[in-house]
Amino acid sequence: MTQSKKLALLIIVFCSGLFFPAYSHGGDTHYVGSRACAECHEKEYANFTTYAKKAHSDQSVKLMASDLTKKELEGCYSCHTTGYGKAGGFISYEETPELGHAGCEVCHGPGATHSEDGDPESITLRPSLKSCETCHSDERVRTFNFKPMLFGGAH
Repeated sequence: MTQSKKLALLIIVFCSGLFFPAYSHGGDTHYVGSRACAECHEKEYANFTTYAKKAHSDQSVKLMASDLTKKELEGCYSCHTTGYGKAGGFISYEETPELGHAGCEVCHGPGATHSEDGDPESITLRPSLKSCETCHSDERVRTFNFKPMLFGGAH
């Protein structure tokens, strides 16, 4: 086999996810909403809906929406909803109400595949503090006076 054929084969295998399946983008990467987690994760879901402020993050956005520009509102959606701007993520409170708050999948990633197969490899089990910084950035911590609480109120 020639060097170019070997390289082409390697590229095909890598891109198809056969060589590194954990990094494959195959399968359903859509968001399903936090209620889909409740069936198997009853305690975590109960804690999340009872104690986590982000389980009700849509309330503050809805209160302020009439005073915000479209661009400002989109900035709110990026942190106060699930999957905004991503495939299968929040579109609007009317079209995707189950994603209208910052739910389980904000930290654990899209859950469609995991909710079907239950495989721990198909979801982010232990989010890193670094992943929180998308919303809990230094600027937002100063502006809104909040800090990320890893697992705060959710587990």
